[in-house]
Amino acid sequence: MKALFLLVFIGVMIGVGIYSKKKVKDTNDFFLGGRNMGAWMSAFAYGTSYFSAVIFIGYAGGLGWKYGVSASWIGMGNAVFGCWLAWKMLAQKTRDMTHNLDVRTMPEFFEKRYESKNMKFIAALVMFVFLVPYTASVYKGLGYIFESSFGISFNTVILGMAILTAFYLLLGGYVATAINDFIQGIVMLIGSILMVFFVVNNDAVGGFSGAFTKLSALDSGLGMVFSDSSRRLSLMSMIFMTSFGVWGLPQMIHKFYAVKDDHAIKRGTIISTIFAFVIGVSAYFTGSLGRLFFIEEGVAVMPQGNADMVVPLMLEKALPDALLGVIVVLILSASMSTLASLVLVSSSTISIDFIKGYVKPDLSDQKTMSIMKVFCALFVALSYVMAVFQSNTIVYLMSLSWGIVSGMFLGPYVWGIWWKKTTKFGAWAGFLGGGIVIGGYLILEKLGILLIDMPIISCIAMIVSSITVPLVSLLGKETNTALIQKAFGEATIEN
Repeated sequence: MKALFLLVFIGVMIGVGIYSKKKVKDTNDFFLGGRNMGAWMSAFAYGTSYFSAVIFIGYAGGLGWKYGVSASWIGMGNAVFGCWLAWKMLAQKTRDMTHNLDVRTMPEFFEKRYESKNMKFIAALVMFVFLVPYTASVYKGLGYIFESSFGISFNTVILGMAILTAFYLLLGGYVATAINDFIQGIVMLIGSILMVFFVVNNDAVGGFSGAFTKLSALDSGLGMVFSDSSRRLSLMSMIFMTSFGVWGLPQMIHKFYAVKDDHAIKRGTIISTIFAFVIGVSAYFTGSLGRLFFIEEGVAVMPQGNADMVVPLMLEKALPDALLGVIVVLILSASMSTLASLVLVSSSTISIDFIKGYVKPDLSDQKTMSIMKVFCALFVALSYVMAVFQSNTIVYLMSLSWGIVSGMFLGPYVWGIWWKKTTKFGAWAGFLGGGIVIGGYLILEKLGILLIDMPIISCIAMIVSSITVPLVSLLGKETNTALIQKAFGEATIEN
């Protein structure tokens, strides 16, 4: 039964890719879906890119084990701050300014908003290099769940998923991704609700009241709705990083470039928030129950000593075979959309920002799209290699990616769309401030000096970036008036 669900899902994805191929005429269609995506498509594309195997396997399992039921606050924070507030604050401003400046990528945005080709170059380089670990973390999550559920080797699973992602993405680009995201989103909603129901009602848990009682018996802090003081700072850093980190991630902001109009943005805000609440809370609450399935002589023992195996092995114990097939498809759904988004924005950095932007500005649209497809395949291959040979946990890999990318981009991007007085030097200060925080941490890590966890460092990088941008902007020369008027749509620039 599990295999049947999987085969049907793969067949649908391939079918959508073939169907979407007919709708892709140029790079604008391939990368942005013609900037014509409605509310449901945009909201589900945002939500499914947000939640992947990284959340369901790495974060839900590892953080649920660490914090208990209070880990559910991460899912709530993601819904309120990562979706509702993000759409409210960023969606319309992003759509309007990217239209006004005629930009398709975040590096292009930095170049035209701040009149800096060097900023474009650095942004593109950071995206291509540091989104690879994020993609690798998604592959690792998929590998664990398939290895546990189907007995297929970790490397074989990752290779198969890499090939599948490349296949349907190369055929239909963002159009295929958006249609698949909508289908995958429906699977995720239904699967998440069923997952919570069966896990909670398993004998090991004993219902909602039993869950709180049994977790508290293992450790009083695990059954607390509000985390105890020893875990509070760490938990708050996870809420902050996973909620506000998406504000600076190119693959998430990309969804706002493609949304059709203001009406779609208003509806998409509500849809994405509800979606994120159901998926996020379901994932983290389920993960918090993991300890109850691995008790030996009254003590919870982490399976294989690996937090990334908690959820796969728990689901194998708690769910009937047919439902396990649905959940596997759920996690595959969440991951495929995230992978496609990451691959699209990363390949664009080479084809649009580097080659067309620097090497050959007169490159035709069709050749640009062909080059983008080549680098889509290359990025998938690099991510596969890193997933196979990188031994770090999923949480670490994702925190590293979010820390460096959001740590550098968050301040310059958010201030850039909201504040007219944001200057090039202010933006550079945000870039460097966030980058130095993460770079310094990595150096200390290599030296064996680890003072705090990677997620906390990621939060610090984002805060530093957000503070330095306005401070330095106030000290420097303002951006030229004509550019500001064009960016904010306040006047027509005359030649």
